[in-house]
Amino acid sequence: MATAAHVSHLRENPYLLAQQQLQKVADTFGVDDRLVEVLKNCKKAVEVSIPTSMDDGSVQAFAGYRVTHNIARGPSKGGIRYHPDVTLDEIKALAMWMTWKCSLMGLPFGGAKGGVICDPKQLTPRELERMTRRYTSEIVNEIGPEKDIPAPDVGTNAQTMAWIFDTYSMNKGHSVLGVVTGKPLAIGGSLGREEATARGATFCLRSALQRRDRSVQGIRVAVQGFGNVGAYFAKLIAQQGATVVAISDSTGGIYNPNGVDLEGAFEHKRNRGGLADLNGGEPITNDDLIAIDCDVLAPCALEQVVTEDNADSIRARVIVEGANGPVTPAADAILEENGVLIIPDVLANAGGVVVSYFEWVQGLQEYFWKEDEVNERLNEIITRAFDETWATYESRRVSMRMAAYGLAVQRVAEATVTRGLYP
Repeated sequence: MATAAHVSHLRENPYLLAQQQLQKVADTFGVDDRLVEVLKNCKKAVEVSIPTSMDDGSVQAFAGYRVTHNIARGPSKGGIRYHPDVTLDEIKALAMWMTWKCSLMGLPFGGAKGGVICDPKQLTPRELERMTRRYTSEIVNEIGPEKDIPAPDVGTNAQTMAWIFDTYSMNKGHSVLGVVTGKPLAIGGSLGREEATARGATFCLRSALQRRDRSVQGIRVAVQGFGNVGAYFAKLIAQQGATVVAISDSTGGIYNPNGVDLEGAFEHKRNRGGLADLNGGEPITNDDLIAIDCDVLAPCALEQVVTEDNADSIRARVIVEGANGPVTPAADAILEENGVLIIPDVLANAGGVVVSYFEWVQGLQEYFWKEDEVNERLNEIITRAFDETWATYESRRVSMRMAAYGLAVQRVAEATVTRGLYP
């Protein structure tokens, strides 16, 4: 069956961008070239074929990856994404960003990432399960609670993690709670995990506004992406008194200067699978949302949505990167020139990996915490990381992104030097 050619959202090679970012950080913070040579490469990249029985009796072989960037500070950690645009270089870039994210948060993890080239929206639940279980079987020797711990990412969720957990455990002959995080509560998930990425982003935004003598109350927010991160971010920030004036997802969006009806949006998304045809405002595209008149823009979908082509049209004064790599380096420079404060991805969306760390710890201990304990500890770690980043941002007179990356890379470099090169 012929299908229309798919056009990728990636305009530039994300792995080359990640390596260029690292070089810029090294130049700014005086990191030894020999260390840069180690850190700019991924430790291991595995490519697998995933033959899957489809419901119509045919067999489709999907391509999948699992990449470990660095393990100097502990086992590697990182999500698994199911998306048509997945490439090995994208997964390598995301693995590298995870290393910096874990380091910035002070977690004892290195970075990893996984992905399968597929459109999960076009697969039935049974096809998704069969594909996930076969993918897990193909990478079963690469993952483990002391080795590499996957989590959900774009196109995957708690159910996906349940299948991975079960498949891995069946292979080992006993339940291994710590092999993945983001699991359902019934099988060792953590309270607070689902909203964690969005909650961490609200903590960062609150801290940034405080530095500018403003509060969340009354600010106008536009959220691109209405998946796990974007939807919860919109909900949580509205609960704190912000007005969410625009939301969008891959099917379309809506603008209402008086505030979008978020409960209606949640229900519409549940029933229809997207925001297309949502009533209660002016229909907009994802591109329109970028240029909406607002105080805060939160890109919470995919990489490279803010580029040099549209950066000048942004009217928001603060950008909260709910997604990984949504602003290209070229756009970064334009926005900095225009006085826009960017709360970078490794800081803004690190809440997910922080609570994943909590889930991993709880699973290893087989002792689980109350939700308010989880949120309190999340607040503590995110706020500390924000304060450290802000202090570097002010003292070194660099961008918030450069400050965050600088702190993170220096910590990984120190761990690498302390451990030494084997043999």
